[in-house]
Amino acid sequence: MLAITARLVPGPRTIDDAYITFRYAQNLLSGNGLVYNPGEAVLGTTTPVYAVVMAGLALLMGGAQAPFPLLALVVNALADAASCWLLVRLGEGLGSRRAGLAAGLIWAVAPMSVTFAIGGMETSVFILLALGTFYFHSSDRPVAAAFTGAGCLLTRPDALLLLAPLGVERLRRSLPAGRLNRDRRPITVGEALAFLVPVATWAVVGTLVYGNPIPHSILAKVTAYQLPQESALVRLLQHYSTPFQEEVAFGVWVIGLGLVLYPALYVLGSLRVLRQQPKAWTVLVYPWIYLAAFALANPLIFRWYLAPPLPVYFLGVFLGADRIAQDLRRPAILAVAAGAAFVITLNAWTLSPDHGPQRAAPEMAFVRLELLYEQVGRELRDEIAPGEVLAAGDVGALGYYSGALVLDTVGLISPQSVPYYPLPATDYVINYAIPAQLILDQQPDVLVILEVYGRRSLLPDPRFEAAYSLERRIPTDLYGSRGMLVFRRR
Repeated sequence: MLAITARLVPGPRTIDDAYITFRYAQNLLSGNGLVYNPGEAVLGTTTPVYAVVMAGLALLMGGAQAPFPLLALVVNALADAASCWLLVRLGEGLGSRRAGLAAGLIWAVAPMSVTFAIGGMETSVFILLALGTFYFHSSDRPVAAAFTGAGCLLTRPDALLLLAPLGVERLRRSLPAGRLNRDRRPITVGEALAFLVPVATWAVVGTLVYGNPIPHSILAKVTAYQLPQESALVRLLQHYSTPFQEEVAFGVWVIGLGLVLYPALYVLGSLRVLRQQPKAWTVLVYPWIYLAAFALANPLIFRWYLAPPLPVYFLGVFLGADRIAQDLRRPAILAVAAGAAFVITLNAWTLSPDHGPQRAAPEMAFVRLELLYEQVGRELRDEIAPGEVLAAGDVGALGYYSGALVLDTVGLISPQSVPYYPLPATDYVINYAIPAQLILDQQPDVLVILEVYGRRSLLPDPRFEAAYSLERRIPTDLYGSRGMLVFRRR
């Protein structure tokens, strides 16, 4: 109930990427297929399962005109509530119900959880399926674990990071009884089918419809953004050092303390669990595999990338606090730790947001940019003629509210944009810039950008100035911009 309330009170504060998924669902309901632009078979959403779920629910609520942000909020609130329950059950299975209760309590109000639930992202459903997979695996229900694992993979491709250890452990347990396997449990036909049927079905459908079941947006994100080599590692270490958003209460100095304290607690708790339940390594290793994989790949770390490992990380930290409490025979230590974490977490909420609905919400639930795009999208809806193309670097809210055909200059839903990257380092002011040649070649009818996206690459080009006229400038300093600019082809 706490988790549900903590999401219903702020109300929908939809993130730009969620609008992309909503538009896929809209087109599916309109008979255009699971696409962003009608007639363009491009898989630009990384979560086809979530898009289909949204479409199914919308079918009961008005079809393509259903209130997708509200539907997503309800689904995500229920998913997070179930995740809190699963954390308690996982804690019990690992020998500490109290640690599970503490982790569930914090997850119910954690800004990293609430922000993306009210933001309409698939994160809550993904985490529910991940925790369900861990729970079923830990409680020796392999068929259920295989099925939720398949759902997890079809909700986000990075589910491979949690499925790989589980697959290794299942293969080990299927070996003939011996030194490496004292509790043999062969893989059954039912278990194999529970995983392979959903995954194979999507592989066939994705290949037939899109030519590839792997989301095209993954390639686009790799090529379009320019980042220092250590960018992802630094961001993840900061995140693991402040799981309860301590920096909001105490400042950045606390990162150094947390970098030692929380991994130490995690290791203390994990060692006790592993001595009693060696197979629990498949759950406890997940946050560290996640950190290593994303640090090595070094993608641009969007905020929702930080959420998936956090519930298990909470659980491991509280397992460590509970071990100390038991060793010192001071059970109140865990209660004090959980209470402190709860208070610090709530401190990262605000009772009076400076934009959006004036109700309590996490401070990080920042949607000022989305609100600007919504404003521009609504204005352009009646200005863009059928068949005209709208180009933008952020296409979620703008495409959802304008209803126009969209050229995505990042390339998430427009493969034709990808060959124009990477750009020279001198073209970037921040981590993204729009290639002038892309706009000159594709000739969109309308272009909407934050000024900072084109400051060094597009706007100084005399060919662009000759081909496009500035129609309006909406004041904003987001990302260091000098306004949001709307251009029309001359």
